Amino acid sequence: MKKFATLLTTAALSISATAQSASTPQTARQALIEMFFGKTPGTLVKHLPAATLAALDQSGAAQTLRQYSMLAGQLQNNGNRLETFETGSVLLITTDSRTGHKFEAIVESDSLQGEEDNIEVSLHSYKENQMQKTPFMPVLTFSMKMEAGVWKLNEIDVSIRLPLADPDFLKSISEAAKSTASRPAPTLNAKPSTLQSPPTPGARSFDASVAAAMSSITSAEAIYSATYRSVGYTCTLSDLDGFGGGEPNEHQAMLISSSLASGKKYGYEFNLSGCTGSPATSFQLTAVPRSSNFGQRAFCTDKTGTLRASVDGKAATCLASGTPVQ
Repeated sequence: MKKFATLLTTAALSISATAQSASTPQTARQALIEMFFGKTPGTLVKHLPAATLAALDQSGAAQTLRQYSMLAGQLQNNGNRLETFETGSVLLITTDSRTGHKFEAIVESDSLQGEEDNIEVSLHSYKENQMQKTPFMPVLTFSMKMEAGVWKLNEIDVSIRLPLADPDFLKSISEAAKSTASRPAPTLNAKPSTLQSPPTPGARSFDASVAAAMSSITSAEAIYSATYRSVGYTCTLSDLDGFGGGEPNEHQAMLISSSLASGKKYGYEFNLSGCTGSPATSFQLTAVPRSSNFGQRAFCTDKTGTLRASVDGKAATCLASGTPVQ
């Protein structure tokens, strides 16, 4: 009798755990993993926006994508061990059992805001347990959005960091220059090649991208204030968001991309402030590096469109005494 009671208790606990698991909603991260690495056919298209899927159905490409999940199984069958993680800093690890090479996808940030989630992932490779240094450090941002109760992949943003002052990068430039110098002299009438002097310390290729992003936001603000005169300028980036259906409105003007509207792009954090008055007649826009890996300067501007920068990486310094960027 005691044994029977124990079995009943175990069964009840199992049913309770199953019911609790079934009631737990899927996270955006779980949806992302299922989308690309699920073993059930159709997991990729399940997490595509309805508008995207309709366009693919019309072109006949959706049926091919429905079989994509089979690739995850093939990847593991070809000597690669694949592990995914629904929590923690590591999203993905894949190891080639033949060579020992390992590849990792690390979650740098997971910004959940209501029915939107931006998951920023950096990529790293290892050989014989040693991280392979490369000046090109890709960062991917997966913008997920809830649609009909299912997380959908709305946008993928790919950024490449090029650290111009990094010692390893400068060493590779030096070695390339020596290799070029050791080659045979150019043929007659050929123009001698020239090597530009090394970039100045602290320069970042991201500066141009950040400046372009700030210009996009400033232009969007001008259009927004002219369109919604009773509101004026907005200090809420999501009001300028470009994702959505139906007609543009003051809370979703469809003027900039969703990744930029998230406030985190190119390794920088963008913020709007200073929207005073009703309607608001002014605003301030700042962009500060989220870590020293992405840059050292902070940038700022306002409705005039004049871009300024401060070398200490602080928004307050830039707004108070930033130097105009030429």
